[in-house]
Amino acid sequence: METLFIILFILIFLLLLFGMYIHSILLFVGILGLVLLEGPGYIVNFLQSDPFIRTASYSLTTVPLYVLMAQFIVRAGVVEDLYSFVYNISRGRSGILGILTVLAGGMLGAVSGSSNASAGAFGQVSVPQLVKRGYNDGLAGATAAVAGSLSAVIPPSIILILWGVATETPIGAMFIGSVVPGIVMMLTIIVIMLFLLQKNNKKKNEEVAFTKEELPISRSIIALTLTGLIVFIVFYGIFAGIFTPTEAGAVGALSSFIVALILGKVNMKTLSDSFADTVKLTSMILMIMIGAQIFGRFVSVSLLPRKIIELLSTLIEYPILILIILSIIYFLLFMFIEGAAVIIMTAPIVLPLIVEMGVDKIWFGVVVGILCTIGLLTPPVGLSVYAVAGVSRISSEKIFKYTLLYSLLIALVVIGLAIAFPGIITYLPSQM
Repeated sequence: METLFIILFILIFLLLLFGMYIHSILLFVGILGLVLLEGPGYIVNFLQSDPFIRTASYSLTTVPLYVLMAQFIVRAGVVEDLYSFVYNISRGRSGILGILTVLAGGMLGAVSGSSNASAGAFGQVSVPQLVKRGYNDGLAGATAAVAGSLSAVIPPSIILILWGVATETPIGAMFIGSVVPGIVMMLTIIVIMLFLLQKNNKKKNEEVAFTKEELPISRSIIALTLTGLIVFIVFYGIFAGIFTPTEAGAVGALSSFIVALILGKVNMKTLSDSFADTVKLTSMILMIMIGAQIFGRFVSVSLLPRKIIELLSTLIEYPILILIILSIIYFLLFMFIEGAAVIIMTAPIVLPLIVEMGVDKIWFGVVVGILCTIGLLTPPVGLSVYAVAGVSRISSEKIFKYTLLYSLLIALVVIGLAIAFPGIITYLPSQM
């Protein structure tokens, strides 16, 4: 049995290296493992109904709704308006501009579940101004990538939704639980950014004259007010129990469409592109879920979770040590595999272990979301970095040089605080 596990996990990494899609890898390895363990008849019966039942889940309707909300917000030009406002408020001062860029990333994250869309938008509008104001190419790209990646942990996060579906954890409670860690993460990023800025660039800031960007004040006020209103409606509605996370997604998508309409950004191309990208991203996530479900069934049939619990049974009395080990494992996995696949693939293995230890599933889900955010910044699968590099034409190597430092320090500070003081995650959900 141990030999089978080793061979199949080596096969997974080999197929990843050859560039095969993760959902195809999980599907192939899962089917192969089940056939070897249970025979062909088992997999035929399983495939007839389980994948449909899994993807027809009511909870998963949140995914296209939040993705569509993000599409309308990005295409409405809110990012450009928000950044122009930030730039004018900072009067071109590099430190303040960087701080406001990170805060703007947090605000955009609160109305966008898509980190790639957010990172790409920030790479397009913020990097040129950051470079002008004393940031070297790598630091400017890294700041934009980190600001954009906040969408992975600040609700409504697709990653948190997937963890909720995979582990039957209340999605609304995780959304609320991730608010304080998200704020702590932003503050950590700001401190790191200011340190790196002071260390790398001290003169450019004084050499470039500030030129105010011409942006109608009415448009800035409308864009900021409406975006803030969406954030308030979604968060307050969930926290107060006015509507479920799924209903909040529908309200948010409608609200973002109205914002795009008010800002004059709605046309046939906007609608067709928004719906097309929503279908593409949702289809990708559902395919990953089907592949991961079959892989997860192989993991369950093989009794791997029970064997891991038995292996770690001597450490069960030291849950903090096990949580540190799991955090390191997730950190490494997110470096190599796309976030949604990691969550759905590992949930069947990890869930029995954390239940055995009595760890809060909401707390652990938010921690996994933080680690996924870090994974968006680390090579070789740092999707936020590649999104920024693609639109800004800065080499990904230059950006990774800084995002690696961001990742390590965020992991140490935020994950360390979450383990030492779990109340920063669990307090708000307990008040719902």
